[in-house]
Amino acid sequence: MDAAKTPGIFVHQYAGLPHGPAFEHWRERAFGPCGLDVGPSHGDSIDCRLQVSVVDNIALAIPEGASAQYSRTQSHLADGSDDLVLIAAHAGLVRVGQNGHTVELAPAQMVLVDMGVTGTVGHTQEDRFISIRMPRRALLDINPCAEDKLSQVLSDGAVAETIFRYHALAANHAPHLDAVGQRLTAQHVIDLVGLLLGTDAEHASLARGRGHAAARLDLMRADVMAALGRNDLCLSEIATRSGLSPRQAQRLFEQAGTTFTEFVLEQRLVLARKLLGDPRARARKISDIAHSSGFSDLSYFNRAFRKRFGATPSELREA
Repeated sequence: MDAAKTPGIFVHQYAGLPHGPAFEHWRERAFGPCGLDVGPSHGDSIDCRLQVSVVDNIALAIPEGASAQYSRTQSHLADGSDDLVLIAAHAGLVRVGQNGHTVELAPAQMVLVDMGVTGTVGHTQEDRFISIRMPRRALLDINPCAEDKLSQVLSDGAVAETIFRYHALAANHAPHLDAVGQRLTAQHVIDLVGLLLGTDAEHASLARGRGHAAARLDLMRADVMAALGRNDLCLSEIATRSGLSPRQAQRLFEQAGTTFTEFVLEQRLVLARKLLGDPRARARKISDIAHSSGFSDLSYFNRAFRKRFGATPSELREA
């Protein structure tokens, strides 16, 4: 079975033996367009769920399941693709082959591979990875020596952690962005890969100031949104999750035209307004909605709400 949950996010799923009409149809629909083949990585059957998120000129993949091996064979090279792919081990031991050479990746280790040559990578329930496919030229623009790092095991704690977290965020949310937002997100991802590979000082400065900074800000915003209901939410906690000091984190918010406190307050007020306008929450007390939105002081909530929206919570609900 394969389906698209939303434009730009595709889910390809199959469980069974690697032959027969159902398998052939799934294989052709899921892997034909990207120039890959698939077979079992463990035992004699396939158990595969693959999410692919297309964001501008990159593709973010999240493979899951107990048995699947993806391969780029000699026959696939005729499509002329020379994209580069970063494979990042998430758990277990991930084996990646390129032109007969195999590297083994422990968790948080990564490798850059070339779609212009043959290769394989597989996963099981215990051995899992994610991947980023990007145009060669786009990566070379931020790291002119990227091809020198092909098939080498890569590890950079801070950058690798940001790549993993930003991959998860972008894969699930970036396809919903407009064209400009997708283009920026894709560039930020490529900047992070360029930093991981170790580029020269000039390009590294550009990648840090552009992609790394933007990725960290997006991750901090996402962490705030996930914890809006907590009235003890603080900058130091959010900063630490992104490997920053509170001062560094505050600077990133300020560069985006706000402060941490202002961003949190705005998002809490927007959440409260949404809840107040939801017919399903009609029976909830305003004090309960305020508390659910992260406000511990009802008087402060009422003042801030009226200043922001020109009406008290009670007036908005009645309207």
